[in-house]
Amino acid sequence: MRSIAPAESASQLPRTLDRTPSLVNWREILLRWYGLSGNFISIAFPRPACETKRTALPEIMKLEAFLAAYGTAGLVTATLGMGIGGFAKGVVGFALPLIALSVMASFLPGKTSVALLIMPILVSNLIQALRNGGGEAWGSLRRFWRLNLVFVVVIVLAAQLVTAMSDATIYGVIGLAITCAGASQLLGWRPSFAPRHARLAEYVAGALSGVLGGIAGIWGPPLIMYLLAIRLPKAEMIRAQSITFFLGALLLFFAHLRSGILNTTTLPVSAILVAPTLIGMFIGYEVHDRLDQNLFRKVTLVVLILSGLNLLRRSAGL
Repeated sequence: MRSIAPAESASQLPRTLDRTPSLVNWREILLRWYGLSGNFISIAFPRPACETKRTALPEIMKLEAFLAAYGTAGLVTATLGMGIGGFAKGVVGFALPLIALSVMASFLPGKTSVALLIMPILVSNLIQALRNGGGEAWGSLRRFWRLNLVFVVVIVLAAQLVTAMSDATIYGVIGLAITCAGASQLLGWRPSFAPRHARLAEYVAGALSGVLGGIAGIWGPPLIMYLLAIRLPKAEMIRAQSITFFLGALLLFFAHLRSGILNTTTLPVSAILVAPTLIGMFIGYEVHDRLDQNLFRKVTLVVLILSGLNLLRRSAGL
């Protein structure tokens, strides 16, 4: 069967996508991003060579299916959320999922927001974890193996709960996590525990991070609180949390393939969103030394708190 040219395939797409005059331009841009993303679907789920031509058009149609379901505004909002979250991550080393989810969940269903977050978190944290070399990353992984082991087990179990939860419940979990994390950081609260309870605190931090990560993709707050409590140096803290975040995203990827939240509609878009995330993160790296980081951090936390409160409002149906 002859291959179908891009111009032909575009003409065959559902006419429901022509809702705004600017949609055609956005479609061209998004399809180009999809090509640059390396066609992640084909990599994750390889097909026999003889089927490549036959399946090329349906893969593009799946991206268009997302646009048909959520509109251009939904995809643009997700792109902005990932870009801003990536920038914050580059400047202060955290807040990518907190910012991205607080933006996306205001326009997209909670389950969809969680799915779109997975690939950007996976790639950005791998880059950040290896920034000081593989040897340093391996050392951090060995030091916190107990925390990561508990985290890995719990996140896989918790991820299976998402399909049974309503969007209102997911909004509530996300909003509560964002608000509490932002408020505790803004107030400068640093948890502490007796040395004899250090091992227990490590297990608890891993379990709580796994629960939040499996349900909402936000595993940072309990982990960051634990790392602050043991007074880990800044560079090692960023490296340790990036390793855990990477493991979490990797497990969440497979767990949500099984749960059905990450599917052939959401996975291509999640792969596309890696691009704005990395652009924002590398810009954040570049301006890291030029910004007043304390001021930027405080403004970011205030915005997060307001976003979290808004999600709690939506969860309550107000």
